[in-house]
Amino acid sequence: MSVGTNDVRRARAFYDPLMALIGFRVLKSSDRSVHYGASDIVFSLETPADGQPASAGNGVHVAFQAPDRETVRRFHATALAHGGHDEGAPGIREQYNANYYGAFVRDLDGNKIEAVTYTARESFGLDR
Repeated sequence: MSVGTNDVRRARAFYDPLMALIGFRVLKSSDRSVHYGASDIVFSLETPADGQPASAGNGVHVAFQAPDRETVRRFHATALAHGGHDEGAPGIREQYNANYYGAFVRDLDGNKIEAVTYTARESFGLDR
Protein backbone atom coordinates (compact mmCIF):
# COMPACT_ATOMS: atom_id res chain seq x y z
CA MET A 1 0.00 0.00 0.00
CA SER A 2 1.33 3.41 -0.90
CA VAL A 3 -0.11 6.88 -0.34
CA GLY A 4 1.07 10.19 -1.67
CA THR A 5 2.82 12.95 0.20
CA ASN A 6 4.01 16.40 -0.74
CA ASP A 7 6.78 16.45 1.89
CA VAL A 8 8.50 13.16 2.74
CA ARG A 9 10.43 14.59 5.70
CA ARG A 10 7.28 16.03 7.29
CA ALA A 11 5.27 12.86 6.56
CA ARG A 12 7.98 10.71 8.12
CA ALA A 13 7.93 12.80 11.31
CA PHE A 14 4.18 12.13 11.47
CA TYR A 15 4.28 8.42 10.59
CA ASP A 16 7.42 7.17 12.39
CA PRO A 17 5.81 7.15 15.87
CA LEU A 18 2.54 5.70 14.51
CA MET A 19 4.26 2.87 12.70
CA ALA A 20 6.30 2.05 15.82
CA LEU A 21 3.05 1.53 17.74
CA ILE A 22 2.01 -1.26 15.38
CA GLY A 23 5.45 -2.85 15.08
CA PHE A 24 6.65 -1.32 11.80
CA ARG A 25 9.95 0.46 11.19
CA VAL A 26 11.57 2.24 8.27
CA LEU A 27 13.04 -0.37 5.93
CA LYS A 28 14.06 2.00 3.14
CA SER A 29 13.91 5.74 2.55
CA SER A 30 15.02 8.51 0.20
CA ASP A 31 14.17 12.15 -0.37
CA ARG A 32 11.15 10.98 -2.44
CA SER A 33 9.80 8.10 -0.35
CA VAL A 34 9.79 6.19 2.93
CA HIS A 35 8.85 2.52 3.26
CA TYR A 36 7.66 0.78 6.45
CA GLY A 37 7.27 -2.81 7.53
CA ALA A 38 8.43 -5.46 9.98
CA SER A 39 10.47 -7.66 7.62
CA ASP A 40 8.99 -6.72 4.23
CA ILE A 41 7.71 -3.37 3.01
CA VAL A 42 3.96 -3.15 3.56
CA PHE A 43 3.29 0.62 3.62
CA SER A 44 4.94 3.48 1.75
CA LEU A 45 4.71 7.25 1.48
CA GLU A 46 5.83 8.64 -1.84
CA THR A 47 5.89 11.85 -3.80
CA PRO A 48 3.86 11.32 -7.00
CA ALA A 49 5.91 10.00 -9.93
CA ASP A 50 4.12 12.37 -12.31
CA GLY A 51 5.43 15.44 -10.48
CA GLN A 52 1.94 16.68 -9.65
CA PRO A 53 0.95 17.47 -6.03
CA ALA A 54 -0.24 14.52 -3.95
CA SER A 55 -3.94 14.54 -3.10
CA ALA A 56 -6.07 12.27 -0.93
CA GLY A 57 -8.59 10.02 -2.66
CA ASN A 58 -12.27 10.41 -1.82
CA GLY A 59 -13.48 7.27 -0.10
CA VAL A 60 -9.97 5.82 0.24
CA HIS A 61 -8.43 5.01 3.58
CA VAL A 62 -5.70 2.77 4.95
CA ALA A 63 -6.47 0.59 7.99
CA PHE A 64 -3.62 -0.59 10.20
CA GLN A 65 -4.22 -3.67 12.38
CA ALA A 66 -3.59 -2.95 16.06
CA PRO A 67 -3.05 -5.68 18.66
CA ASP A 68 -5.47 -4.19 21.20
CA ARG A 69 -7.75 -1.27 22.02
CA GLU A 70 -5.09 0.65 23.94
CA THR A 71 -2.92 0.72 20.83
CA VAL A 72 -5.87 2.10 18.84
CA ARG A 73 -6.28 4.88 21.43
CA ARG A 74 -2.54 5.61 21.45
CA PHE A 75 -2.42 5.64 17.64
CA HIS A 76 -5.23 8.20 17.52
CA ALA A 77 -3.73 10.39 20.27
CA THR A 78 -0.25 10.23 18.72
CA ALA A 79 -1.58 11.17 15.29
CA LEU A 80 -3.40 14.19 16.72
CA ALA A 81 -0.31 15.21 18.73
CA HIS A 82 1.71 15.19 15.50
CA GLY A 83 -0.68 17.42 13.55
CA GLY A 84 -3.27 14.93 12.28
CA HIS A 85 -6.97 15.76 12.21
CA ASP A 86 -9.65 13.72 13.94
CA GLU A 87 -11.99 11.78 11.65
CA GLY A 88 -13.49 9.51 14.32
CA ALA A 89 -12.50 8.98 17.94
CA PRO A 90 -11.59 5.50 19.21
CA GLY A 91 -14.60 3.30 19.78
CA ILE A 92 -16.75 0.39 18.71
CA ARG A 93 -18.10 0.61 15.16
CA GLU A 94 -21.06 -1.79 15.35
CA GLN A 95 -22.06 -0.97 11.76
CA TYR A 96 -18.93 -2.93 10.67
CA ASN A 97 -18.76 -5.64 13.35
CA ALA A 98 -19.72 -5.99 17.03
CA ASN A 99 -16.01 -6.23 17.93
CA TYR A 100 -14.71 -3.59 15.50
CA TYR A 101 -12.79 -1.05 17.60
CA GLY A 102 -11.23 1.67 15.48
CA ALA A 103 -10.13 5.28 15.26
CA PHE A 104 -9.76 7.48 12.18
CA VAL A 105 -7.50 10.46 11.41
CA ARG A 106 -6.31 12.50 8.45
CA ASP A 107 -2.55 12.74 8.03
CA LEU A 108 -0.72 15.93 7.08
CA ASP A 109 -1.50 15.40 3.38
CA GLY A 110 -5.18 14.66 3.97
CA ASN A 111 -4.94 10.87 3.65
CA LYS A 112 -7.45 9.06 5.85
CA ILE A 113 -5.86 6.43 8.06
CA GLU A 114 -7.23 4.14 10.73
CA ALA A 115 -6.05 1.88 13.52
CA VAL A 116 -8.39 -1.06 14.15
CA THR A 117 -8.62 -4.17 16.28
CA TYR A 118 -11.26 -6.87 16.46
CA THR A 119 -10.25 -8.04 19.91
CA ALA A 120 -11.99 -7.07 23.14
CA ARG A 121 -8.55 -7.07 24.79
CA GLU A 122 -7.81 -3.63 26.23
CA SER A 123 -4.04 -3.98 26.35
CA PHE A 124 -1.78 -6.70 25.01
CA GLY A 125 0.77 -6.25 27.81
CA LEU A 126 -1.74 -6.44 30.68
CA ASP A 127 -3.61 -9.52 29.48
CA ARG A 128 -0.64 -11.82 28.94
